[in-house]
Amino acid sequence: MTGGTHGTDGTLAAVFDGTPGALRLERLPLPIPTGGAMRVRVLGCTLCGSDLHSLHGRRTVAVPTVLGHETVGAIEAFGPEAVRHDVAGARLEIGDRITWAVVAACGGCLFCRRGLPQKCLRGVKYGHEPLRPGLDPLGGLAEHCLLVAGTAIVKLPPALSLEMACPASCATATAVAVCEAGGVHPLGPTTIGPSCRPLDAAASERPSDQVVCVLGAGLLGLSAIALAQEVGATIVCVEPDERRRALAAGCGASICCPPEEAAERVASVSAGHGADAVLELSGAPTAWDTAWRVVRMGGRIVLAGAVVPVPTVPVDPEQVVRRHVSIHGVHNYAPRHLVAAVAFLARCADSAALANPVADWMPLHRVDDAVKRAADPGIIRVGVRPG
Repeated sequence: MTGGTHGTDGTLAAVFDGTPGALRLERLPLPIPTGGAMRVRVLGCTLCGSDLHSLHGRRTVAVPTVLGHETVGAIEAFGPEAVRHDVAGARLEIGDRITWAVVAACGGCLFCRRGLPQKCLRGVKYGHEPLRPGLDPLGGLAEHCLLVAGTAIVKLPPALSLEMACPASCATATAVAVCEAGGVHPLGPTTIGPSCRPLDAAASERPSDQVVCVLGAGLLGLSAIALAQEVGATIVCVEPDERRRALAAGCGASICCPPEEAAERVASVSAGHGADAVLELSGAPTAWDTAWRVVRMGGRIVLAGAVVPVPTVPVDPEQVVRRHVSIHGVHNYAPRHLVAAVAFLARCADSAALANPVADWMPLHRVDDAVKRAADPGIIRVGVRPG
């Protein structure tokens, strides 16, 4: 994949060298895009839970690196072969606000051909790549970011706030993929704007009394709740933190409860049958037990929360067979999910629940303070922006 060369001017970046909890500000050469690459000026980057896992050593990431993958930027320079339209067909110009998929894909390897571009064998994963000449910075915790060829780009509607737009390229797009896997929500139209509506093509396949159980009310869970609410599902959110349960109710959850009440509360809204879809978005080691107890016969369990190593859990194959339970793993998403995520956010731009998931914005030179603030479990997102 084409990248860039370096100019004489620099760009400030927060570099992670593997020391737990520590970032250092470093001026890197300003990338000059070549081939199909482009350079964006970072407008904002929100700290995802996976960024915090990497920073605190709960998962391994190649270092030194520039973290940050929930990013919005303004196009500053095109390489000579860079695409001039986003994946939804909108024309791209210098200065346009964009977001982009977390993985840039080659389009030709086995996994790209099988519909899993996020697992591309030659993929470049933003916010996860080591620094190397001509391909940096590739993370959002910087003043600039280089987008390599093969990056799925989505132009943002003017009315979509930075607070809502930044998480689109991780939490919201992943929530769309999770809901699709769970049979909860069809993909929306590729037209992006406040007037677009969810598709009705799959309405006949969705029961009118659909019960969805969402495990975890971080931003991934809150986004899934809002998506399920949009199609009229009855939603039970299971979340131990009282503050997050209140946020889940604001996003459309019919019932919010701690884990010990999950089975009883799901039974109360499903005539005792259980949930049609259980979306595990917390990553908690005990969540599998809850998911198994509340899913109905013939239901689906979608696992997407465990992005760091967790203890193994028992699975009884005979019961999976007899209960006709489908188990589906989701990690990241495809470009179509990002397009649908931005369209969904445009539809709910006036929603009080999702309109401002960012508790604080901090300048790049205070990125350490942003990391400390983001560690509070009652906070959904903290944002970092240059300046």
